Amino acid sequence: MYDVITVGSATVDVFARTDSELIKIKTVHHQEELIAFPCGSKILMNDLFFLTGGGGTNVAVSLAKLDHKVAYLGKVGKDVNGKIIQKMLKENKVKFIGKVSRKHLSGYSVILDSIEGDRTILAHKGANNYLKFSSINKKNLKTKWFYFSSMMNESYLTLEKISKYASKNKINIAFNPSNYLAEKGKEYLNDVLKYTKILILNKEEANLINNKKEIKEMILDLQSMGPSIVVITHGKKGVYTIYEGIFYHIIPNKINATETTGAGDSFASGFLSGWIRKKGIKYSLIQGMVIAQSVIQKIGAKNGLLTRNQALNQSKKIKFKIKKSKI
Repeated sequence: MYDVITVGSATVDVFARTDSELIKIKTVHHQEELIAFPCGSKILMNDLFFLTGGGGTNVAVSLAKLDHKVAYLGKVGKDVNGKIIQKMLKENKVKFIGKVSRKHLSGYSVILDSIEGDRTILAHKGANNYLKFSSINKKNLKTKWFYFSSMMNESYLTLEKISKYASKNKINIAFNPSNYLAEKGKEYLNDVLKYTKILILNKEEANLINNKKEIKEMILDLQSMGPSIVVITHGKKGVYTIYEGIFYHIIPNKINATETTGAGDSFASGFLSGWIRKKGIKYSLIQGMVIAQSVIQKIGAKNGLLTRNQALNQSKKIKFKIKKSKI
């Protein structure tokens, strides 16, 4: 019996460090930041790093470091990158119960940095899009929790089927969608959301799903779709949730972020771990924040992950400003 089976993407990530420029466009109703490169130019890179990523493996490895028994369910290619991903999972004590494709390449991402520590990701989903429910050995699905990260195309249909399987077998679901899924709207996500217990997403994703202006309204609306716990992250402004009639806002400390890839995955893993261990809403939020802040100070989605003891010690040591108000 696993504590958690993560279902989501697996990738090899290439981090290209450059002297990119950041352009900010602001209108009356909208502000956007763009990473810019001169058209037609050859640009020398300062550094190049090859690491593994993908929401499914990022969360799996983090939970394993936090001393949970974890398996990863997804699809990789029968190629060099697929072998790299499987080796990485084994080294981190995560059981691979997914599938290997002969037809599709493993997922691959090119990550471009900005001078302010944020990034733009060029993602090739590859084999990640082709996980079939019929190909999964159901004997391997003995778990207390499923954790879903973003899956698309045929793989999203598989998430819907796993959701029904989880409901029938009394297995809890935590779900962290991406912009890819959020922009499809609440009706598209309904067959997963109605079975979800914990929904974790950022403010942009929440707004794409329900188009509410205030975070409190977003949370309450998302809860009406099924999840009993909804947590919204909002970058430097912190995280928000409503629990037992109390609105929580945890404000992060000011730190120098090296690179933000994996911040959402690491927060989700820390929060879920705290919740599984019945540590309560406040502790779970703080542990998620602690691990996310550690990750963004390193390059890559996994390099800054914490062990259970490290997360526990830092959760006690690091002080966050916490705002609470009644709904």
